[in-house]
Amino acid sequence: MNKRTTPQRLVERAKIVLSSAQGLSGSAICAAVGVSRPTVTQWLDRYEADGIEALLEDRPRSGRPRRITAENEADIVRKTLEDKPAEATHWSCRLMATEVGVHPTTISRIWRAHGLQPHRIDYFKVSTDPQFVEKLRDVVGLYVDPPERAVVFAFDEKSQIQALDRTQPGLPLKKGRAGTMTHDYKRHGTTTLFAALDIATGEVLHECMSRHRHQEFLRFIRKIERSVPAELDIHVILDNYATHKHPAVQAWLEKHPRVQFHFTPTSASWLNLVERFFSELTTRQLKRLAVTSVAQLIEAITGYIDRRNEHPKPFVWTASPKSILAKVRKAKETLATQH
Repeated sequence: MNKRTTPQRLVERAKIVLSSAQGLSGSAICAAVGVSRPTVTQWLDRYEADGIEALLEDRPRSGRPRRITAENEADIVRKTLEDKPAEATHWSCRLMATEVGVHPTTISRIWRAHGLQPHRIDYFKVSTDPQFVEKLRDVVGLYVDPPERAVVFAFDEKSQIQALDRTQPGLPLKKGRAGTMTHDYKRHGTTTLFAALDIATGEVLHECMSRHRHQEFLRFIRKIERSVPAELDIHVILDNYATHKHPAVQAWLEKHPRVQFHFTPTSASWLNLVERFFSELTTRQLKRLAVTSVAQLIEAITGYIDRRNEHPKPFVWTASPKSILAKVRKAKETLATQH
């Protein structure tokens, strides 16, 4: 039997023949079986000419016979997954086509069929924090079930944002042509953005500062503390940067017990929702920005966030600790098998 002939197709053909034997018209068979009139005519004609055997086999299709066998395809898939070209770190369609002696289009078709994309790579880092589970559950708990009478902030610094100007004016977007900008640039200094994302509302408290020390961090934490009504507690999610654990910061926290820090695991910045905001800021404002001074850069950042705060929208955390831990275990098992 031809591999293209599925059990469903066989049942369909049998229903056509049986319905005809019961005296149904062609239109009635189409309605009953759910096929077109040409399909009904085709299989009734074949049954009349060759009997039941005609229903069990697909006739050879027109066109050039297939040159790639199942074994050839399996070998290409194996090479893609297990081998590397001598002159590169990964396969391209042309490199693989030259290696196995087929057309690059054939390689592209096989890779698409098997979901292979050798040209792409995803980055990852498995946290080795001994308190990973405890910190994970603590942070995710604040996202999905925040405490009552409290405000939760996701905080981080986006440091060394460069004030860049392009060496030549870019060309505007027009029909049939993308906008352009020069690949090189002029540097005009840097700034650091301190940002705290209100988990409940999506509003962002922010301030740009020239330096990135515990003094600046304390200044911003005080700003957060002043922005929240005195009867509410404050929970701040942040990373393990040494500045956040400076003795001066610890001393301030002891005097302000309503402010509580919750640290993300090491090598797990993806757990901090403010990183999602930073990604949005980079994509929508910073990536194509051209300025001639740090003052202009700060004005652009401040303007973007202020406009966003007019209609804030919170980010919704959906991954459960259980699902995250399952992925971490799988990653560790995979890494263990590679060494």
